[in-house]
Amino acid sequence: MKKQLTIEEKLQNALVPKEEQPYKIPSNWCWGILGEITSVIGGGTPSSKINEYYDNGDIAWITPSDLSNYNNMYISKGKKMITKLGLMKSSAKLLPKGTVCLSSRAPIGYVVIAKNELSTNQGFKSFLPSKVFKSEYLYWYLKSIKHILEAKASGTTFLELSAKKAGEVEIPLPPINEQQRIVNRIESLFAKLDRVKELIENTLAQFEQNKMAILHKAFTGELTAKWRKENNIDLSSWEKIKLGKVLLPMQTKKPTGQFFRYIDIDAIDNKRQIVKAPKLILTEKAPSRASRGVETGNILFSMVRPYLKNIAQIDSDLSDCIASTGFYVCRCKPELNSRFLYYLFIFDKTIDYLMQFMKGDNSPSIRKDDLLNMKIDLPTIEEQQEIVNILDNLLAKYNKIKNLEQQLEKIELLKKAILAKAFRGELGTNNPDEESAENLLKEILAEK
Repeated sequence: MKKQLTIEEKLQNALVPKEEQPYKIPSNWCWGILGEITSVIGGGTPSSKINEYYDNGDIAWITPSDLSNYNNMYISKGKKMITKLGLMKSSAKLLPKGTVCLSSRAPIGYVVIAKNELSTNQGFKSFLPSKVFKSEYLYWYLKSIKHILEAKASGTTFLELSAKKAGEVEIPLPPINEQQRIVNRIESLFAKLDRVKELIENTLAQFEQNKMAILHKAFTGELTAKWRKENNIDLSSWEKIKLGKVLLPMQTKKPTGQFFRYIDIDAIDNKRQIVKAPKLILTEKAPSRASRGVETGNILFSMVRPYLKNIAQIDSDLSDCIASTGFYVCRCKPELNSRFLYYLFIFDKTIDYLMQFMKGDNSPSIRKDDLLNMKIDLPTIEEQQEIVNILDNLLAKYNKIKNLEQQLEKIELLKKAILAKAFRGELGTNNPDEESAENLLKEILAEK
């Protein structure tokens, strides 16, 4: 027979020992262990082979995929519903309103609160409502420690946060009224930041639309119509030609010396189409894909997921680097201006054309022949240079606007800073005279 614990023993199990507490919190807060102050519930999936488990189901059932691009705090249902029989014949559980659901695999860290009774698949670890914490407080806390949750995950085929590990999560617990004030403060500050974010995103979207309109004029001849008239030539001087005809073969280059600088696809800033930071790698640990030689002026075009526009031009500071075989490294013949090619690659119509050749599920890619066989309208080298001059001048004025993307990054960093302060009691909302959270926790444990 299992020994009945005293209230003091229960409290001791529920609290993080002082010497193990992650950081200092206000004196009327306490560090609790989630699995000791609430129940951690897994999910389940009824067999897809039995129609009766799904047909005309009236029980909400969510999976992590339902939370992809889902930005609301509360959720009422997913894409599928299950029946009472499906619930009974699987390991899925009916969770009460207010349950905090955390995706525990593929990916780890999506968080929502049940708006009503619902169930989940096994990709969740859910925390039942408790008098010790506000569901909204736990929601924001879990979002703030995504990196910690990921670090606790394990597995070979895929990473998963087990119920045991989820139950070991340590949480700073303020008095219940302070939790509500923290939630209110977070949501107020985030609402202001989101309004700024929306304005920036709208400005950037308008810029991108204007940019594509300018590029359209460039590659249809409209941008240089005046220049052609002044030089007594017309559009018949443009030649339709396969891109491969005006490119030199790629160069193979193997790493030498103790270290080398490596440009992989992750090194590309695909918002600004530049190489943001080559990796410095020990030559003895060189990846097998590190074998593309680059020179000043070369254009890197990622063959993997071309729609992401991982494109960049090599400047003199990068000419000693080695690039991944995931890129086609374009070395232009004298009749093709490399900057002209760069602008052609970032033009949406070029990307749309190449996307039709993508193959593969996990990393859809195009082949080099798809790129080399692409037909382009090529002006004379003189007109290419004129187009480049005009584009460089027109698009330079948007540099300050493009810098707004850095402001978006700052907004996300500000949100992280706000959450970090919130769970340290540094938002200026704490009332030290309120009864301590530890006393409330003790009262709740006494009721169990």
